[in-house]
Amino acid sequence: MSMAAEQPAMAGASSIPLSEIDVSNPVLFETDTVGDYFARLRAEDPVHYCADSAYGPYWSVTKFNDIMHVETHHQIFSSEAKFGGIVIDDSIQKAGEGGIDLPNFIAMDPPRHDEQRKAVSPIVAPDNLAKMTGLIRERTAGVLDSLPVGEEFDWVPTVSIELTTRMLATLFDFPYEERAKLTRWSDVITAQPGTGIIDSWDQRTNELMECAGAFQTLWNERVNADPKPDLISMMAHSEATRNMPPEEFLGNLALLIVGGNDTTRNSMSGSVLALHQNPKEYEKLLADHKLIDSMIPEVIRWQTPLAHMRRTALEDTELGGKTIRKGDKVVMWYLSGNRDDEVIDNPESFIIDRARPRQHLSFGFGIHRCVGNRLGELQLRILWEEILKRFSRIEVVGEPERVRSNFVRGYATLPVKIHA
Repeated sequence: MSMAAEQPAMAGASSIPLSEIDVSNPVLFETDTVGDYFARLRAEDPVHYCADSAYGPYWSVTKFNDIMHVETHHQIFSSEAKFGGIVIDDSIQKAGEGGIDLPNFIAMDPPRHDEQRKAVSPIVAPDNLAKMTGLIRERTAGVLDSLPVGEEFDWVPTVSIELTTRMLATLFDFPYEERAKLTRWSDVITAQPGTGIIDSWDQRTNELMECAGAFQTLWNERVNADPKPDLISMMAHSEATRNMPPEEFLGNLALLIVGGNDTTRNSMSGSVLALHQNPKEYEKLLADHKLIDSMIPEVIRWQTPLAHMRRTALEDTELGGKTIRKGDKVVMWYLSGNRDDEVIDNPESFIIDRARPRQHLSFGFGIHRCVGNRLGELQLRILWEEILKRFSRIEVVGEPERVRSNFVRGYATLPVKIHA
């Protein structure tokens, strides 16, 4: 396993030779400097080959339309775990290389992908979301009402993590008083040793086994009970998922935990930062609360909570004038595609009343489009509706600490002060 987390930041984006650019370095994301490298790749080498990285050689796909091509040609660009899965770091999921083999439906190709996705998608169907709206609003209001007005506190654990963890507990019907475990497992699932979350691969494996044990207990309780509208019960009663081997069960749990937690919580934190950094946009929002509807997808584009997804070429193919060989690792950098000015007008700016705010890649596209996208948007919308009822502004009073990860684009801390 590489020591990617210990690499120093590279030379400046404009001075480094093009062939030496390696945008996979997690330090570039932690320091929020990766954007300059992406801008250069989009301009000079949109489909870029990195021959030497901590994760081996890989192709970077950095422009919106090229990413869409990869997304919509799943028969050429595979998500299958056995070929490498959906993240640049093979070792996170490969047993025997420090990681643990966690197959899940996002790391599958049709038809298995379609069957397993269908088993859990009812949880976020429109009628189910309508039923959850009242509970989400009640919990959001409770958290916001408990905040210390006029005093500095950390928004990330106090609001973003708390709200998303409560939602996860509801989706899984997980013991509510033990919900903090879900947050911890979510962090561990995408962690590497040396990033401040885990100290070793053995620690990660042991904690994931604890996660698997807890959910196996819930599964055993529900598989012989009447079906209920929670994710565990849905998987237990679906023909496509009820006979999964243990590692596949854990893999799908890992996917649902991260998908329901990391993405939404970092968009919640990102929304606060974006509006603080763009006070004119906040003035627009204060003047017209209906702009929340277009602001939420703009937050998700601007934040891009998952920076990349990876595929593996199943055959020789051409993309952007480059020949990609069978077996090559192909990384779609959503964060870069969401800054492509040939598709998105003024993409570096945060604009809450964009004409086409849903024109972004943060949820992916095609068969692997995020299954819980509407739930994430609902949570964000309710959060800001309730914020605007209570506070005149949320002031960021210190530099945010960003997560050292090239996959989850998030925040470890965000010091704020709220004003009544």
